[in-house]
Amino acid sequence: MKILQINSSARAEGAVSTQLADQLVARLRDAHPGAELVLRDLARTPHPALDETALQALFTPAAERTPAQAARVALDDTLIAEIQAADVVVLGVPMYNFGVSSQLKNWIDAIARARVTFRYTETGQAEGLLTGKKVYAVLTRGGRYRDTAADTQVPYLRAVLGFLGMSDLQFVYAEGLAMGPEVQREALSDAQRQIEAALA
Repeated sequence: MKILQINSSARAEGAVSTQLADQLVARLRDAHPGAELVLRDLARTPHPALDETALQALFTPAAERTPAQAARVALDDTLIAEIQAADVVVLGVPMYNFGVSSQLKNWIDAIARARVTFRYTETGQAEGLLTGKKVYAVLTRGGRYRDTAADTQVPYLRAVLGFLGMSDLQFVYAEGLAMGPEVQREALSDAQRQIEAALA
């Protein structure tokens, strides 16, 4: 088993989403002692945004790219290779302003590449090419948003990961983390129970 862990908090230290993702990965490795882990911490190693310079590099034929363009495309190529090789993906996903972090959005923009991780068929249907993967997304929120209209994260992740072929998603929720120590303790205990249930 090859596990890819993506920590998408803006915080390099102390992020609850990272702590819970670490716990989930530890449980996976206990169950699969030979599992290989690739850890990508987007706070410690931020990925650049998809801007005009990146688009120009991506749309320039490989043989015609400048060294700077080739280097920019190579950054995305590395992330694509990691997700292609993974059997299991663990995402640490904090909620920022009702959405995912810019760090996670940059990662998604990097791995979503036409004719590599998705394609359009002759009939115009989209086909995801990152198939056969199990994805665990650990969602951490200061308030409580599960199953409400304010939870834009779950629909977005279902849509974009499903578009890329990753439709086997399991969500773990830790909510109310900013609602006081007692609520936070219960939220973390509940998240740990969810992790155990997800891996049972």
